[in-house]
Amino acid sequence: MTKSVRFGTYVEFQCPPGHDHSALIEDVIALGLHADQTGFHVFTTLEHPFYEQFAINPNPLAVFTHLAARTENLRFRALCHTLPLHNPMVLAGEIAMVDILTRGRIECGVGRGHPWLCGPADVPMEESMGRYVESLEILQKAWTEERFSYAGKYFNVRDVSVVPKPVQKPYPKVYQVGTSAKWFTMAAQKEWGIVVGGPAPSIAFKDAVNVYRDACASAGTTPSVGFIKAIYLHEDEAAAHAEAREAAVNFVRYNVAPQLTIMPSNDAERERLIDAGYKFYTMDYMPSIGRMEYDELIENDIVCVGTPDSVGAKLEELYRDFQYDEMIIISHYGGLKREQAMRTQQLFAEHLMPRMRASLPGDQQ
Repeated sequence: MTKSVRFGTYVEFQCPPGHDHSALIEDVIALGLHADQTGFHVFTTLEHPFYEQFAINPNPLAVFTHLAARTENLRFRALCHTLPLHNPMVLAGEIAMVDILTRGRIECGVGRGHPWLCGPADVPMEESMGRYVESLEILQKAWTEERFSYAGKYFNVRDVSVVPKPVQKPYPKVYQVGTSAKWFTMAAQKEWGIVVGGPAPSIAFKDAVNVYRDACASAGTTPSVGFIKAIYLHEDEAAAHAEAREAAVNFVRYNVAPQLTIMPSNDAERERLIDAGYKFYTMDYMPSIGRMEYDELIENDIVCVGTPDSVGAKLEELYRDFQYDEMIIISHYGGLKREQAMRTQQLFAEHLMPRMRASLPGDQQ
């Protein structure tokens, strides 16, 4: 039976300069509760310490546990757990604990994370790839084996038992983030999902999604593609653009700000990033987006702003390009007020959920 596309929300906890941290977190909690009440399927957020404008969420599992106690249907997914920053034996138990506390509503997004996190976390960026590989292997063992041993370069354990075990078997649904052909191929082979999107032109993710779908076809697995898109909705088109203008520009500039702290100033710094597998961060691609003005962001569909009708048409066009199984909207970013983000979620639920369920086929499990 063909099932319709699912809908989620994503929040980065972007904190404008001088904004109160507690107030922002309370705003996000209110939006999570509202998402549950209006029929969104999943609440997603990132794990990101250190850079205030980019995000103030070092512990998504705490957020999920808090929301789970106050919601009925909403699922929860970190996008992503930055595995090189973690002890995977400890993280496996923490995720399993939250799986129990949420009554099986937790999902697990995984990724290497951004290189600018390595320095403040005192993890050499040269180790991030190896730590990521070993952490993925250990997480699966920890969730599925009563006791296990592991001998790696970074982690060595003998006859360890990680408890508790997750209630979802064999373990919570895993989603790979990023655009890496290598990791998307692995995700396809394991029947994990992927999530793409964010502050970049949508076309930037096309090749990676094609690699994943081709790998799913070769492996005989069912694809699951989530697409993240920042939107702003208002009943009036002109009002939507007037209200979203400053926040949309802030959204991309806050996203780009940490990269500017690691942009190489000489050949040695450039080679270090490349050797660590972070070539993308030596390029001007994201900084160039950060220099865009509002009209350019709209023209490049980096942010979709307007009425439910006009934005819905753009999301349907995006579906024709990507055949996503899950549309995950960003409603809160760049200094938007809680009530503005909540209105976007409300209008999306009232107008675009039924419209897109009717017009977009899907094969989401």
